[in-house]
Amino acid sequence: MALSPKLEIRQSQSLVMTPQLMQAIKLLQMSNVDLVSYVETELERNPLLERTDPQQNADEPYPSSENAEAGEAPASDGDWMQQDLDPRSSEIASRMDTDLGNVFQDDSGVQQAPDPAAMKGDPWQAPGPASSHVSSDDYNLEAFVASEVSLSQHLGEQIPLAIADPADRIIAGHLADSLDSDGYLRIDLDEAAQRLGVERSRIDAVLAALQTFEPTGVFATSLKECLALQLKEKNRYDPAMEALIDNLELLARHDYAALRRLCGVDDEDLADMVGELKLLDPKPCSGFSNSPLQPVVPDVLVYPASDGGWSIELNSETLPRLLVNQGYYATVSKTAKSDTDKAFLTDCLQTANWLVKSLDQRARTILKVSSEIVRQQDAFLTHGVRHLRPLNLRAIAEAIEMHESTVSRVTSNKYMSTPRGIFELKYFFTSAISATEGGDDHSAESVRYRIKEMIDAESAEAVLSDDAIVKNLQQEGIDIARRTVAKYRESMRIGSSVQRRREKRARARSA
Repeated sequence: MALSPKLEIRQSQSLVMTPQLMQAIKLLQMSNVDLVSYVETELERNPLLERTDPQQNADEPYPSSENAEAGEAPASDGDWMQQDLDPRSSEIASRMDTDLGNVFQDDSGVQQAPDPAAMKGDPWQAPGPASSHVSSDDYNLEAFVASEVSLSQHLGEQIPLAIADPADRIIAGHLADSLDSDGYLRIDLDEAAQRLGVERSRIDAVLAALQTFEPTGVFATSLKECLALQLKEKNRYDPAMEALIDNLELLARHDYAALRRLCGVDDEDLADMVGELKLLDPKPCSGFSNSPLQPVVPDVLVYPASDGGWSIELNSETLPRLLVNQGYYATVSKTAKSDTDKAFLTDCLQTANWLVKSLDQRARTILKVSSEIVRQQDAFLTHGVRHLRPLNLRAIAEAIEMHESTVSRVTSNKYMSTPRGIFELKYFFTSAISATEGGDDHSAESVRYRIKEMIDAESAEAVLSDDAIVKNLQQEGIDIARRTVAKYRESMRIGSSVQRRREKRARARSA
């Protein structure tokens, strides 16, 4: 068969992932914190973008479950704050039934110019022309807020007071920089001595001085040493407590019989020792973490409606409001002469329009997915975790006619505030456990909650084994295997029946 070239014409369709489409997908997956950071970057980069004033746009909120499709919003009551707080002087005089000079005696109506010499060192008085009131721009309020002290700063203030030798201070600084966020020193001291060019004994001497610093327990090389340092500070590190610290693994297994034998104490003394041990701080420097904790801010708010259902709306505080300054674009485009300037303005306009449209589409998609989740999990919101239904992404995607990948991106890093608490949207998607008699499937989260309920209700003399829990669940119509019960129990950090029996008996004796 001879090979010869030929021309063919074919028609096909393909989806091209443009940079804007890829960024829109990432925008949908962002959390509210990442979204605010991204929008701030765009505001600095794009001169055509502006942040709208929430007070001026209070009558145009983001869509809720009641007006998501229509895009309607309740009418605003007006700027009542401005009306009440900024009345005219004649109205004040009529209400007071007196002249304003009698009411505001300390204000003569004429503000004297401030004395520059007297203003030195006064942060509350800014230089400049006299004004009848103090503006918020006259000073920086953040300058008066106390900054958080980091762990390195806290230790750096103590090193010069405890160590006089300059070389030892360098060693102390190196060890302080090697601490983890909890205050533990988990480096190889021999390697540190070799790196610093000193003997190991000198490292140990400096470390012994550093272990006396505040907070007590800092510079410990292990959990046992950290607890021992805190007990020595309280003068409670006796031989019995030392034996308890050396056998923490037995305490984790609740093997109190072995601990009584090793410590040489009775049940009452052992209970007191364990109680004193629980008062210690295993992470003494956790409060000096350099990474501030970010509180969870819900993206969706769910609360009971007047008709007996549920009202779902977006949290407007987490959604940035942007607009495109068309007036500025029209003014600047007239002065643009070069092709580079025109191309830049065109790109900024397209990017701004795309971002505003993408933010609106993102908000509506989140609301649509959240509304369907609330509809599917209505029993959970009404009755509790035991009524949580098994749910997967496909069920939501088919109900709202979207792709599963879109639903997955929407539910990532998004939180919903309900009357039963704040939950991540992923929380409502759980696997299904079959029923024993062919009924409706049970949610894995509800089964896990039922297991915890049974364990919390058991007594020291009637501790349930995993097999007993399986039988109880099967009587309630839940078909579950023993290994699944053990997996759920371990995921909730609940010990075995033997460990629970030891712990409950020890609590009963101490009580």
